[in-house]
Amino acid sequence: MIAVISRVTRASVTVAGDVVGEIQSPGLLVLLGVARDDGPTQVSIMARKIAELRILRDEKCALDIGAPVLLVSQFTLLGNTKKGRRPSWIAAAAPDEASQRYSEVSQALHAQGLKVEHGAFGADMAVESVNDGPFTVLVHT
Repeated sequence: MIAVISRVTRASVTVAGDVVGEIQSPGLLVLLGVARDDGPTQVSIMARKIAELRILRDEKCALDIGAPVLLVSQFTLLGNTKKGRRPSWIAAAAPDEASQRYSEVSQALHAQGLKVEHGAFGADMAVESVNDGPFTVLVHT
């Protein structure tokens, strides 16, 4: 599992002209890619990292201040570009499996008391954000 986590002042996801998820206060935008071999261990690790990573202002984490999270699936994070000019998606989980893991990460964050907004899994999304800092990190499990 891989995530690009950005500290944002606001962020939203639009599908076919409709906003499907948005946060309007400082929080985290998480682009999440699920790999073929990811399971419950990776879900647990990723949810803990998202909730506890001290990247918000004053070295706070989302749990410290109840910051919202906008969670967006993004299989393209698993693209391998080492060979040729066309990315290989062989490392990415199949859609059914990826959707399940994505949901499990969301549920784990929610169970920790965080407000979680979502993109639309598998949809053609427009993601808009205002990066705060800018501050963006890459997290692997």
